[in-house]
Amino acid sequence: MQLLILAAGMGSRFGGLKQIEPIGPNGEFIIDYSIFDAIKTGFSKVVFIIKEENYELFKETIGKRVESHIPVEYVFQKIDDVPEFVKIPKDRVKPWGTGQAVYAARKVITEPFLVINSDDFYGRDAFVEAKEFLEKGHHNEYATICYKVVNTLTKNGSVTRGVTKGDENGRLVTITESLIEQVNGEIIGTPLNGGDKYKIYDDTIASVNLMAFDLSIFDYLEKKIKEFFKQNANNLSKCEIYISELLSDAYKEGFADVYVITTDATWRGITYKEDKDDLKAAILDLINNGEYPNKLWR
Repeated sequence: MQLLILAAGMGSRFGGLKQIEPIGPNGEFIIDYSIFDAIKTGFSKVVFIIKEENYELFKETIGKRVESHIPVEYVFQKIDDVPEFVKIPKDRVKPWGTGQAVYAARKVITEPFLVINSDDFYGRDAFVEAKEFLEKGHHNEYATICYKVVNTLTKNGSVTRGVTKGDENGRLVTITESLIEQVNGEIIGTPLNGGDKYKIYDDTIASVNLMAFDLSIFDYLEKKIKEFFKQNANNLSKCEIYISELLSDAYKEGFADVYVITTDATWRGITYKEDKDDLKAAILDLINNGEYPNKLWR
C-alpha cells in the first residue's frame, strides 16, 4: 500500500503554507502525524503532490524527517499537465483541482493507495480502516473513508466538504462538494456546482479527501479529464475537477464499486489561523494518552 498526499494547495484561507505550520511539541506538522499513522498501519511509500516551487521547502522539512523511515517521492502538479487539445487561458493561474492532482501521480504510484490531504489530521483509526479495505486487493473497487460532518467543522468560519450518501449495502450513491456554514442556528450545505442549499443533520457524513483506490483509477481519470476539458472549454479560467466527484461518477457509470466506510476517528484541521491552538491542544491530549510519542521522529 502507498500513501498519496495532496500538498499542492497554498492554504489561502489560513494565510500561507499551513502544511508546514508546527502543531506538535517538537515542531511536528499535521503531515508528520499522518505519515506516522501510515507507517504504523503498514504503508510502504509516500508520494507528495506539490507545487514545483515548493520542492526544496518540502524536501528540507518533511522529506528530511521521514525519508529514513519510509521511501518518499515527489510529484509536481502543473497547470500544463493537460490533454494536447487544451488551450490554457492566459488568466488561468493555478492547476485544475484534486482530480488532476491524483492523476499527476500516475507514473510513480505502483500499488493500491490511499489519498489524503496534507493539512488534515485524520486519526489512526482512519488508516486502519483504509488498510483493511486495501488489503482485500479487489480490482475496480474503491472506498471513501467518511466522518460525520458535525465532527469536521470549525467554529471560525465555513468549510468545504464532500457530503456523502451511501445505500443500504454500504456502496456510494453521491458525493457533493459543498460549502458548509452555520446559518440562523442551523448547519447548511451549499453545493459548489450551483445546486440547492440543504440542511446538515447529526448523521450526515462527509468525505474529506480520504479515499482508497487500486491502479485502475488512473485509466478512469484519463478518460474523465479529457471529458472535463471538452465540457468546460468555455470556462477554463475557473473550473476544477474534484477527485471526490469522480469517485461518485465511477460508481454511477459502472466503472467501479465504491464503498462508504465510516471511521470512529476524530477529524481535525487548520482551515483558519484561529484553529491552530485547538489542534495543538488536541495533539497534546493524544500524546498524554499514549497514542503518539512526544517526539515522533527519533
